[in-house]
Amino acid sequence: MPVTSYALALGSNRRGLHGGPAQSVRAALAAIGGVVAVSAVIETVPVGPSQRRFANMAAIVETIEAPDALLARLKAIERGFGRRRGQRWGARVIDIDIILWSGGIWASPGLTIPHPAFRLRGFVLRPLAQIAPAWRDPVSGRTIRQLVAIDRAARAA
Repeated sequence: MPVTSYALALGSNRRGLHGGPAQSVRAALAAIGGVVAVSAVIETVPVGPSQRRFANMAAIVETIEAPDALLARLKAIERGFGRRRGQRWGARVIDIDIILWSGGIWASPGLTIPHPAFRLRGFVLRPLAQIAPAWRDPVSGRTIRQLVAIDRAARAA
């Protein structure tokens, strides 16, 4: 099987087995493996009902896994870190999302790539722009750098 690249977004806003949110996202990277690029950890305000600020980062990983297989492994890592299903957008020890992959578009039950909401999430776009500014969204054709500029302009308006 060929090696493919994935852009992942990681976030945490609750203390877990590995320490605080920033330590949790870094520990999750070690559990994922195949990491070839990592953004800085940024602190962001929560979306939804959670009151706690998030530690967010992005990473590029390489693997021979198909998207569904990688998703299953990422969900297992989340469970291993203590993630429990609960309130949507609530506090969480770790959240790992597949944002993009080098294969373009993927759709299956439970997984859509590109991530349907990533273009609207500065907390995903800004870290991703640090490590993959020229990666193109296969739906809009825009680069991550362009999507960040659009997001900033929308927030300033």
